[in-house]
Amino acid sequence: MAKKPTIYEIAKKVGVSTATVSRVLNDSPRVSDKTKKRILKAMREMNYAPRLTARKLASSKTELLGVVVPSFTTPYFNEVLKGIKDEIGRTDLDMMIYNTGSDDPEKGLKEFFGRGIADALVIISIDLPERIHKQLQATEVQTVLVNATHPEYSYFQVDDYQGGHLAAEHLVSQGYESIGIISAAEESAMTKERTGGFQDYLDKQGIEIKDEHFVRGSISKHAGFSEESGFEAIHKFDKQGAFPEAIFCLNDTLAIGAMYALSRLGINVPEDVAVMGYDNIKLSKYLDLTTIDQKMYTIGVKAIKQMTKLIGAADTPVVQQVSDPILVKRGSTEKKL
Repeated sequence: MAKKPTIYEIAKKVGVSTATVSRVLNDSPRVSDKTKKRILKAMREMNYAPRLTARKLASSKTELLGVVVPSFTTPYFNEVLKGIKDEIGRTDLDMMIYNTGSDDPEKGLKEFFGRGIADALVIISIDLPERIHKQLQATEVQTVLVNATHPEYSYFQVDDYQGGHLAAEHLVSQGYESIGIISAAEESAMTKERTGGFQDYLDKQGIEIKDEHFVRGSISKHAGFSEESGFEAIHKFDKQGAFPEAIFCLNDTLAIGAMYALSRLGINVPEDVAVMGYDNIKLSKYLDLTTIDQKMYTIGVKAIKQMTKLIGAADTPVVQQVSDPILVKRGSTEKKL
C-alpha cells in the first residue's frame, strides 16, 4: 500500500511553508487565491486525504479531534478516555482514538501526526518530542496535554511528586519502617516524580529503601505498569528472600498483580506485607487497596473543555493545571497491632 502524503510533502511540492498549507486547510483568508488553488491542485494530484477542516472548504463539517494514548490495557487511560468521550458528546467534535503502542509511544505519536489526519490533538501520558512541538507550531494544530507538561501548551495533570509524598506519609503513619517500591523498567517523568516524592519523605523520616527493596517490572515504559509486571516483581522479592513490611506500587495494576502473587505464595495482605497502589481505578475498591486518587475522569473532561475553547478562539489563554492527589485509605495497608 502506498504511503499517504503528508502536509510537509504537499508544502515541498508547491514550494510553500507547512503553515501556509495549514492555513488553506483551515480556510484562512491570509492565503491568496492563486496560492490556495496551487495547494488544492497538489492535494488532488498526490491523492492527499485532508483533515476534516480541509473539507470545510466545500462544506460545514465538524472538526476531528485525535486522542493519542500509549495503551488501552491500563485502566488509568480508560478512565481519562471516558471523561474525554463524555465531554465530546456535548460538543460538535468528532473523535479518533489512536493507540501508539507502549514500547515507543513517542515514535507512535510522530507516525500519527505525520499522517495529517486530525485537526486538533489531546495527547495522554506522552512526553512531547521537540520535533513534534515544532511541527505543531508550524501547522497550528491545537493541542492539549494530559498527564504531561510543556511550557507552551495547555495541560492537565495531577502532582505526582505530592502523590508519592502522600503514599510515604501514610505508610509511615501506619508504623511501617521496612518499605519497598515496585516500578516499571524504564523511568519516565511520572515515575521519577512519584518515586522522588516517596523517597524524599522517607529520607526526612530517616527511613532508607534498601536496594533489594526497589524492584522494577518488565521491559517497556507503559506495558511495565501491568498486572504481569507486579506479579513478576513479587517473585523477584521472593528469589531475593527479602520482603519489606510494606510495598508501594507506582500504579494500581502493578499492585493488583503484586497482591495476586503474594496470595499464591501464601503471604497475607496486610498481615505479612502491606500493599499500596496509585490511580484509584475502579477495581481497587473491591480489592480493598489503599491508593492515590487522581480524578482521572475529571481531567479528561477538563481537557476537552479547554480544547473547545481553543478551537473556538485560537488566542484562548493557555491553561496549565496541576491538581492535588487524594489519599484513599483502605485495608491493604492497615497495620495489624
